[in-house]
Amino acid sequence: MAAQRLVVIGGDAAGMSAASQARKRRTSDELQIVAFERGRTTSYSACGIPYWISGAVQAEQQLVSRSPEQHRQNGIDVRTCTEVVGIDLAARTVRAHDQDGGEYDEPFDDLVYATGSIPIRPQVPGIDAAGVYGVQTLDDGGALRSELDSGRVETVVIVGGGYIGLEIAEACQVRGLDVTVVDRSPTPVSMFDPDIGGFIAEAVRALGITLVLSEPITEIETGPHGRAVAVHTGTGRRLPADLVVLGLGVRPDIDLARKAGIPLGPSGGIAVDHRMRTRAEHVWAAGDCVESVHRLSGDRVVVALGTHANKQGRVAGINLGGGYATFPGVIGTAVTKVCDLEVARTGLSEREADAAGYRYVTAAVDSTTRAGYFPGAQPIRLKLLAEKRTGQLLGAQIVGRKDAAKRIDVLATAIWNEMGVDEILSLDLAYAPPFAPVWDPVLIAARKAFDAVEADTHR
Repeated sequence: MAAQRLVVIGGDAAGMSAASQARKRRTSDELQIVAFERGRTTSYSACGIPYWISGAVQAEQQLVSRSPEQHRQNGIDVRTCTEVVGIDLAARTVRAHDQDGGEYDEPFDDLVYATGSIPIRPQVPGIDAAGVYGVQTLDDGGALRSELDSGRVETVVIVGGGYIGLEIAEACQVRGLDVTVVDRSPTPVSMFDPDIGGFIAEAVRALGITLVLSEPITEIETGPHGRAVAVHTGTGRRLPADLVVLGLGVRPDIDLARKAGIPLGPSGGIAVDHRMRTRAEHVWAAGDCVESVHRLSGDRVVVALGTHANKQGRVAGINLGGGYATFPGVIGTAVTKVCDLEVARTGLSEREADAAGYRYVTAAVDSTTRAGYFPGAQPIRLKLLAEKRTGQLLGAQIVGRKDAAKRIDVLATAIWNEMGVDEILSLDLAYAPPFAPVWDPVLIAARKAFDAVEADTHR
């Protein structure tokens, strides 16, 4: 019996997780696997690129968890610098374009679509000028790092105040550059509620980073040699720049899928079921290009994170290998830092809870990461959303200094398991003065949220 053929489009987290899991369960005699990657390498941490740019990570290779050659040794035919430019579902072939300019058709029995995401680029004059950089691939990171190493850059303007924008702001700030972040939202990281966003803005400015908020960009001005020299905003502000970095986030890379007739979902990502199957026969999808179910709101959402990409790829690969696995959804957990400022969130924000139809109470507390008298104690602010009457935890947000943000994992676990704030209040969390106050900030916030639920019940 001839071996079946699995073709994977995309050689990073989702694609290679799927390929590796399928290979683990089926030998080369049973399943031939071909993986196409348009870049130079596979299985790398895109999330680590800002820290490579800053110098915290010294070498590009440190970001690569498994090289193309390692995958090949595992029986996966990895073809780097080769882009898939078309999919023919009826013929079950993909059209590949290699680095030498040649094109050929590759047949498949099953296809994994794992193209990831692409940076959002505002349609303004000058967006494609020299000196304007995105940060999505290792090649992008290498180009930006080389530019910063050149000694020609003193002033950097970052367009976008989300996670990516703030991480790049840190990378440039620690290099001693003059950094400005411009964003159309009134507070940075708009996934946070405005009150927490205000604390983030205040802390970012205290680090010496200039924030220009509530101002969309209207133009990137270029000089006589066609290079970006300034960013203009909707209020007429002109921000001089030796370098412009786009940090507006990403969107699903679904162009190939749309052209091939692979159905999309309401979020704009590829529609998949709980086993990562698309609505096209013999086509699976995973990673930043697909939509997931939010476990609290029930909405279809696209969440571009390596954690989900790896899990979804694993699920697809197990199923392709003859096993059974499902992806249970997401709750929006995320974390980042800017120098020593840490921010994290999970579950629903107030805006998201309103949209989902929840009635809720909120509680916010200020505390410290360690016992207040212990050296190194840092401030932390924690906000919780809890459903009225039931007290079920719906969301949590944290902003603080060193050792603050990872407390979000306790709250993410609580939300995942549909716990109420009364249950969280009674959790047996670890305590010692070097690690937490006797009442951990999580417990203090849960107690305050419980009081708010109780007060609302008795109205």
